[in-house]
Amino acid sequence: MYTLPSTKTFVELNLDQKSECLAHLFEPCQTLANLLIQNVFNRNYQSYNDFIESCRAFLLLFLEKEQSKREVLPDIAQIISAHPRLGPSKDKLSSHSSSEQKSLAGSQEESQKLASLNALYEETFPGLRYVVFVNGRSRETIMENMRSRIERGDIQLERKEAFNAMCDIAIDRAEKLESKL
Repeated sequence: MYTLPSTKTFVELNLDQKSECLAHLFEPCQTLANLLIQNVFNRNYQSYNDFIESCRAFLLLFLEKEQSKREVLPDIAQIISAHPRLGPSKDKLSSHSSSEQKSLAGSQEESQKLASLNALYEETFPGLRYVVFVNGRSRETIMENMRSRIERGDIQLERKEAFNAMCDIAIDRAEKLESKL
C-alpha cells in the first residue's frame, strides 16, 4: 500500500517521488505532473487539503489563460483524458478509480446506457472525458448529471468542472490514504 509523503517535506522529494504522489492523488499523467511539479509542488504545505487547493487554484488559472488563447488546448485535454471513463470500459483503471466506481455497478442494460452516454459526451466535447466526483452516488444520479452537462454543451465549463472534480477526487483520495497510516 502506498504511503503519502508528508506535505511538510515536499521540497525534499525527488521528481520520481513527486510524480508518484501526484499519480496517486490524481491519475497518472505526465503533463499534469510536469505542470504541478513546476508550479505548485515547489514548497511545503501544512496539509494535503492545502496542497490540493493550491493545485486547484493553479489549474483553474492555467485553464483561464489557455482558454483565452482561443486555440486547441492539447495539454488540458491530455490532463482531463487521464481520468478513465465511468463504468465498464477497456480503460485500465487505477486501484483508486476501481474502488471509487463500485457504486456504478449495474445491469448489462445500464452499462450499455452509460457507455452510450460516455460516447455522446466525448462526441459533444472532443478530446475530453466526463469527470465527476462519484463519491458513492448512484449510477442514475451520475447519468442524469452527464445528460445535463451534454445538453448544456459548454466546453469551457466542462473543462472547469473536470478540473474541480479532479481536485475533489484528489482530496478524497488523500483522506483515504492518510487514514490508512
